[in-house]
Amino acid sequence: MVVCASITIGLLVFIHEGGHYLASRAFGVRVTEFMLGFPGPSIGFTKWGTRFGVTLVPLGGYARVCGMEPGPVHPNLPEVLASLYRRGTAIMEDVAADCGISDDEAYEALEQLVSWGSCSGPTKQDEFNTYRAPAVEPTRKQRLAAAEAGQPEPVAYGLGEARPVDDVQALYESEYRQQYRSLPFWKRSVILVAGVAMNLLFVIAVFVVIYSVVGIDLQYQDTGEIVHYNATLWQSIVISFSYIGMVVETVAGLFNPQTVAETVSNSTSIVGIAVMSKDFFAQGFVSALSFMAMISTSLGIMNLIPIPPLDGGRLVVEIFQKITGRIVSLRALNYMSIVGMGLFILLFVVMLNQDIQRLIAGTLGVF
Repeated sequence: MVVCASITIGLLVFIHEGGHYLASRAFGVRVTEFMLGFPGPSIGFTKWGTRFGVTLVPLGGYARVCGMEPGPVHPNLPEVLASLYRRGTAIMEDVAADCGISDDEAYEALEQLVSWGSCSGPTKQDEFNTYRAPAVEPTRKQRLAAAEAGQPEPVAYGLGEARPVDDVQALYESEYRQQYRSLPFWKRSVILVAGVAMNLLFVIAVFVVIYSVVGIDLQYQDTGEIVHYNATLWQSIVISFSYIGMVVETVAGLFNPQTVAETVSNSTSIVGIAVMSKDFFAQGFVSALSFMAMISTSLGIMNLIPIPPLDGGRLVVEIFQKITGRIVSLRALNYMSIVGMGLFILLFVVMLNQDIQRLIAGTLGVF
């Protein structure tokens, strides 16, 4: 039961975060981590500037897209970045002295650079707040460009290794261009909805496999004859959109005072998903695919709810900033996220209580 639920949730969250990753990379945004599981100790490998791997708790997943932190860019970022790169490895106080700013200002700037993937933050082994310039391995494209221009081959640098900085502003701009915040509104919006899009594309693909490739058995009411029918590709797509629309209507019921109680009563928590996953997986491959499509649809549509920290909430923040021209502060976003998480925890507790009662009554998984 636990294995089936872990496979289902892990795969679908992986698909969701994969959408954010692919959209970010397509727009040139740095993604420092793409992990299967909750944040924590992990094993993996680094490729294209991203660390891929599996964490200690391989349930769910995340993509760490750089530059998504709220608030404005720290005013001392260019000189702090240059100071750190020239030193390679530096404590906060040394950077502050180099730039003629306070320790607190240096700390804030360095932490923003960490979130940008422009440097590495302190480790547990560091006695002081120590920061390190990232390892840099020139790409094949950069090597070819240098060779064509008759210039020396770009130098590779290890983690925490000092390097020359000839143009402070050019260095800063090269880092800024790789951040989510540097993109125009429409590209940021695409990154935010890309996870949902991947979940729904998975659903469409599953419906095509079930209805068009595998086919279904239909029984004529007048004769009782059973025939095997393979739907056309278009018919399968129409069926998938009909199901997605039904889920959208159901989720919308959470915002209607007249239907919210019924919607919640017909919903299930992770416990219900675990029990249901075991039953569906036991019935075979097609049944397991149907179940994963059902959960993928719910996961995608629920993420569009306009409450931070969900994708829909982040999208609403982006729209607000676009319309008003004002940047939502970290404090305001934190307040909204706390309220949003509180609502979801309350909803989870209610559904968990329902599932426990159904489990005791022997009706869990029967709707």
